[in-house]
Amino acid sequence: MNEGDERDAAVEPPAEPTEGNPSVRRVSDWDAERLADLAAEHGTPLYVQDLDRVRENCERLRDAFPDADVRYAVKAHTGRAVLEAVRESELDAECASAGEVDRALAAGFGGERLHYTAVNPPARDLDYVAGVAEAEPDLTVTVGAVDTLDRLAKRGYDGRVCVRVNPGVGAGHHEKVRTGGAAKFGVPYDRAADAARRAAERFDVVGVHAHAGSGIDPEQLDSHRELVARMGELARELVDPSDANTAPLDLEYVDVGGGFGVPYEEDEPPLDLPAVAEATREAVAPLPSGVDLAIEPGRYVVADAGALLTRVNTVKPTPDERVVGVDAGMTDLLRPAMYDAYHPIRNLGGGRNADGSDASAPDDRSATPVTVAGPICETGDTLCRNRALADPTRGDLLAVGVAGAYGYEMASQYNSRPRPAEVALDDGTAAVVRRRETLGDLTAVEREPNRDRHDRTDRTEAGR
Repeated sequence: MNEGDERDAAVEPPAEPTEGNPSVRRVSDWDAERLADLAAEHGTPLYVQDLDRVRENCERLRDAFPDADVRYAVKAHTGRAVLEAVRESELDAECASAGEVDRALAAGFGGERLHYTAVNPPARDLDYVAGVAEAEPDLTVTVGAVDTLDRLAKRGYDGRVCVRVNPGVGAGHHEKVRTGGAAKFGVPYDRAADAARRAAERFDVVGVHAHAGSGIDPEQLDSHRELVARMGELARELVDPSDANTAPLDLEYVDVGGGFGVPYEEDEPPLDLPAVAEATREAVAPLPSGVDLAIEPGRYVVADAGALLTRVNTVKPTPDERVVGVDAGMTDLLRPAMYDAYHPIRNLGGGRNADGSDASAPDDRSATPVTVAGPICETGDTLCRNRALADPTRGDLLAVGVAGAYGYEMASQYNSRPRPAEVALDDGTAAVVRRRETLGDLTAVEREPNRDRHDRTDRTEAGR
């Protein structure tokens, strides 16, 4: 059962003021008529990403952290239109793979604004990034294992390096995304100083990095502050070692990660970003002269800038629950199935009654507990369970809110379902930025493994 679905929910929460730059955008803030028009024109499932909201979120981060280097965690949403909006908003790009580096370069990021932070990077990724660094020597590679340093050296790389540290402190919305205490991520804290000093013998060590996890809520900020404090201590020891015989390092920054949470539930308050920024600065202080603070938010930039539109195709009353079937499922939005994540859902209406007449407006319908289920052949393929919505009818359009982060990025072709289209809104105009995949796209990369053998056999048989 998804988190929070058993609570007594209202049909639609009241919209919050949208003047200026509000700290959160609820699903009720979206223009229902505009969303309905987009669904009618482009079909469903359909992702809608508001680039103006992306820019607003970037602005809020810059205002809260005016003296910090703010880097967008590209994995939250890699779409070209989003990356260009982030670049124009003067955030750098933090990339977790060679593919993300390639996307960032294509979106106009220069090497001085690129940070490659991989975990157990495959050989082909290191080959690619080492090649990029030849043309973009200001690119920074963040490493979380001494092995990775050795692998970089074998490729002739001797450029900018940041050492990722495992501070032993994790936080996040789900155990699967709490990275700060997981052995997979970073050099153990008690070995980090030695690893950084040894790395400096072969590379230009410019920073140290740690990340607590993804989706940190206000109740977990103590863990985040502890991580930040430990990283401040490490930076001070590296720049001004307590042992007079130890050479100091010339660090440029301390990167304390991102993971700033956003409110998914309608009654959940937004993160007090200015307070988080102040607490972060206090925890990391005093930083040595010339060493800057760096952060790398991803979810905070794009989550509430995106919505997923899906159409009701089946309404099935059962003795235990009312099941509402829709055309979007876990292949379009994986988070509910993978993390038991809550996403707000708004019924925009537009459906028809059983007799074919137009259904009433959602505001005139009673709140009915329903399970919204997708078309994937998995019991876990639900967007919510026992959620009170304006009683859905066949043909209704549902808007799934806060879907801009890790929505399209985690989409798949499981059950041989083509991935959805994506539309970007930019200053009032709408454009398709990712077309809907077709059935032909599903097999476009496939090859018949024995075609040559079959062709030879056919020719031999024909010659007999």
